[in-house]
Amino acid sequence: MNAYNSEPLEKAPRAQVIAPGRTACVIGSGFGGLALAIRLQSAGVAVTIVEGRDKPGGRAYYWERDGFTFDAGPTVITDPNCLKELWALSGHDIAEDVELMPVVPFYRLAWPDGTQFDYYDDEEHLFAEIARLNPVDVAGYQRFLDYSAEVYREGYEKLGHVPFLKFSSMIKASPALMKNQAWRSVYSMVSHYVEDERLREALSFHTLLVGGNPMTTSAIYALIHKLEKDGGVWWARGGTNRLVSGMVTHFERLGGTIRVGDPVAKVHTMGTVASEVETESGWRERFDAIASNADIVHSYKALLSGSKRGDTYGARLAKKRFSPSLFVVHFGIEGTWPGIPHHMILFGPRYKGLLDDIYDHGVLPQDFSIYLHHPSVTDPSVAPEGMSTFYALVPVAHMGKLAIDWERMGPELERRVLDEVGRRLIPDIHDRIVTKFHYTPRDFSSDLNAHMGSAFSLEPVLTQSAWFRGHNRDDVISNFYLVGAGTHPGAGIPGVVGSAKATAGLMLEDLAR
Repeated sequence: MNAYNSEPLEKAPRAQVIAPGRTACVIGSGFGGLALAIRLQSAGVAVTIVEGRDKPGGRAYYWERDGFTFDAGPTVITDPNCLKELWALSGHDIAEDVELMPVVPFYRLAWPDGTQFDYYDDEEHLFAEIARLNPVDVAGYQRFLDYSAEVYREGYEKLGHVPFLKFSSMIKASPALMKNQAWRSVYSMVSHYVEDERLREALSFHTLLVGGNPMTTSAIYALIHKLEKDGGVWWARGGTNRLVSGMVTHFERLGGTIRVGDPVAKVHTMGTVASEVETESGWRERFDAIASNADIVHSYKALLSGSKRGDTYGARLAKKRFSPSLFVVHFGIEGTWPGIPHHMILFGPRYKGLLDDIYDHGVLPQDFSIYLHHPSVTDPSVAPEGMSTFYALVPVAHMGKLAIDWERMGPELERRVLDEVGRRLIPDIHDRIVTKFHYTPRDFSSDLNAHMGSAFSLEPVLTQSAWFRGHNRDDVISNFYLVGAGTHPGAGIPGVVGSAKATAGLMLEDLAR
């Protein structure tokens, strides 16, 4: 086990305990749903998770093909303490079920002209990388990091785990938001501190990992730099799916129940109370509290269909701005590639123009930027001996903006993506491929009920953040709750695990009455 796993949390929290007999259902088993279920079960609530797919994980699904393990995502694990806390609630240690491995460097960024930039936690290495591109920007980066630390304290430590149920709570947060110029974009704020365009791209792309356009996402999301610097970037041995498996193991150890392969068809209501959960198989059960980790629009338009609240709020949600989708090529190849790091960004010839095409114009560009995931360089267990596991991901507009036939276009875009990886990194890539497949916006829609195939739910702009996002407890149905990317604070593992903490606090308070 690595050193991280052996270190106990300082002042490890213990769960609030609820009187016996209280029950809750969590619909969906993504990271947010699992984290919520663990928190509730640790407090003595009898929890049943109902998962529609054949195995838990939600977006963190996985496939095993020809000896390769392919994680659907997410693949970047940050703030491991937010995960460790889930075990500490009941006096356990995450190391009982999961081995976390450090990823070094955090990322390698590469541009078409051959320039590369390795993003490290180690300041000596990092400052040297910055100086290699533009020596003047070392001091600018240090000032940017100070800014990142400030928004981390205000946006993550203070507000990242608390619900915004009333507009007054948004008013209270406003002075800190104004002080930190939250109305500005991440790219704008980065540009205030550094001059080199490549560094501006390197320090602003992170919002894409949670569905945000660096040109429009609030500068508050610059906190990601502080989050990574303090907590590191990690990988779960065996794949992100092993983190899911470890969470399920811990949940069941605590006495929780999970049903898989049985999609929820309806949440029944009586007035302003959610009463029962019914699945497609006909299973039906009453619960004291019901929380949805499903897509937020699906939760209201489908699961609460027929209720006044479901119909009206579902229609309102559908009019909001949604994050893009993704096109992902999974491939296993012959050979090992120690020179290709775990996480790599292959920037294309355009940055802002490409983002405009994806977020605003709704076209499929001829050029693209690629996030290349290469887990076998850190963890050889995810590929057969002497082989490597990869996926190449490109953001694309969601289906509400981009109307194309993915059955026809998928194979063509797959070829183009592999050609680009081959041109820049692996010249004989097509000859080396053992197995491959791709995942499109239509798959996000059909497999995950994701509205318009969006990969990250509501777009994280300031006017769709905190109180303006889906509330952790519904405003009308008193015992219906939300957890996951569509509610506060948003997407990404720390985000959805933070939403679970906020939602669990509300549920335990309500169930204790």
